[in-house]
Amino acid sequence: MELIIRNTAGQPIYDQISQQIKAQIISGQLSPGEALPSIRALAKDLKISVITTKRAYDELEAQGFLYTVAGKGCFVAEKDLNIIREQRLRELEGHLSAAAELARACGVTPAELQEMLRILLEEESL
Repeated sequence: MELIIRNTAGQPIYDQISQQIKAQIISGQLSPGEALPSIRALAKDLKISVITTKRAYDELEAQGFLYTVAGKGCFVAEKDLNIIREQRLRELEGHLSAAAELARACGVTPAELQEMLRILLEEESL
């Protein structure tokens, strides 16, 4: 498992870790049941605090991407398509919210914005 931490990203390190692991789970790079590095091992590899690594793992477990077996470690949970879909919808809402804010700032009307989205969706299906 490869993770890249950027100190200049402006994003908390635990969030960078959880986002990258989540992306690897969703893409299938990490398989259900696959063991993740221990919290201590990952912290040592990334040269970060164990607390930071634990927070990332705890967040992924709360979201249903990981499960913990006492004394054994953390493992990739079976993919729940509903969880993945909900996660993607939240991500989409964030992008749409940013687009709506930019549209307002540029004086784009809701009808114009809808038309732009319709055109983009049609182009994607070609």
